[in-house]
Amino acid sequence: MTKTIFVTATGTNIGKTYSALKIMELLAKKGIRAIPFKPIETGVASDPEDASALLQKYRELYRDETLSLDDVCPYRFELPASPYVASGGADIDIESIGERLEMLKNRADVVLMEGAGGLMVPIKKDFFMLDLMRRFADFAVLISHTGLGCINDALLSKKALDDTNIPCRIVFNRIAGDGFDEISKPFLKESLDFVFELDDLQTVLDGVI
Repeated sequence: MTKTIFVTATGTNIGKTYSALKIMELLAKKGIRAIPFKPIETGVASDPEDASALLQKYRELYRDETLSLDDVCPYRFELPASPYVASGGADIDIESIGERLEMLKNRADVVLMEGAGGLMVPIKKDFFMLDLMRRFADFAVLISHTGLGCINDALLSKKALDDTNIPCRIVFNRIAGDGFDEISKPFLKESLDFVFELDDLQTVLDGVI
């Protein structure tokens, strides 16, 4: 059965796409076909930057040129804002996202689905990124920064995922000079079973696939 792994984050510019690219590489090394899916990308002036990077990586890893940007990123908006705001009132059809996901699942062992922004980013007035995950994700990889405020941001996001029964692991993406080892990591070690970083992604995946 094809699994959907959802890559989300505690906010914007935390490293979702970078992490998703690393996950694709790790899965490919294990002979697992992972197709990327970025259903919504905002701040798109021409080609979607994140979805383009994901699709290019897929093509490099699997020598498959049959997927297009429209396949992996059906909704693209110019304004760099939440999908609900950036769409300007245009309908973002959740059912069509589900249909596109099913099409990709038929061609893959794993669909690596990447969100936009954090968990409470609105897609519709009353439908958030967390709701998209609840609808479609089998497992979530939550990327957190390691700077000031990372304890609050990571634990709040994890609680939201836990409350909706979405299995997840937090993975911390270090910022140079953030003092993570001295400031935040000791408390996180007491609060979490494990403190995973990007170098631990293979361990995270071993528990899922």
